[in-house]
Parts: sequence; structure tokens; C-alpha cells
Amino acid sequence: MIRILLAEDDDVMREHLTRALVRAGYELDAVESGLDAMPLLEAARYDLLLTDIVMPGMDGIELAQKASAIAPNMRVMFITGFSAVALRVAAQPPQAKVLSKPFHLRDLVLEVDRMFERGTAIGLN
Repeated sequence: MIRILLAEDDDVMREHLTRALVRAGYELDAVESGLDAMPLLEAARYDLLLTDIVMPGMDGIELAQKASAIAPNMRVMFITGFSAVALRVAAQPPQAKVLSKPFHLRDLVLEVDRMFERGTAIGLN
């Protein structure tokens, strides 16, 4: 099963993303910050780091850089509501994807499905 680590500081957004991805068949651990994500990254293997960019403590870009050192083959997807921040992400590795808020949960699942060549997003509202 594909394992995702979600780092999102907004409680409601984290809950919605978690529900959508679990319903689509992904195994998911969710934390509220980059700092909370680090011990999980060190203890377990994840296929995807799905992280908000703007978070207190450790932002998503710093988290992705540290995660890449721990797990170089792990894929990264950034989610952000700040278009200027999305431009900064362009310097990240080509395998990193950026999804700008607002987005429909179906779009998120479709993007994750594409990353792993799956087709589970049908029927998500």
C-alpha cells in the first residue's frame, strides 16, 4: 500500500485531506507541522510527502529538503495558497509537484493517483 505523510497546520484542511486520501485507498499519517513530521520520516518509510508550504516552526520547503536527505526516492507534493511561495518552489527537484489552493479534493486525489499511476479518484465529491 502507498504510504503518505501529510504535514498541514490547518486542522480542518488536514482532516479533509486525510479523509479523501484514505477513502481513495492510501495509507496516511497526518501531522500539524514540519517539526512533527521529522520523527515519523526517521522512523518509517513513506512514498509521498504531502506538505503545506507555509507552516510555523519548519516550513514545507525545509521539511522537503530534510526529507529528501532521509529518503531520496520519496516523492514530494506541495500545497499552498500563496502563489508567490509557489514560485519559490520552482527551485525544488523536478519530481516535486505544487498544487495551489483552493483545489477540489478530487483534484488532489487525481494528482496523487497520477504520481503513482493509479485510478482511484472516481466518485469523490
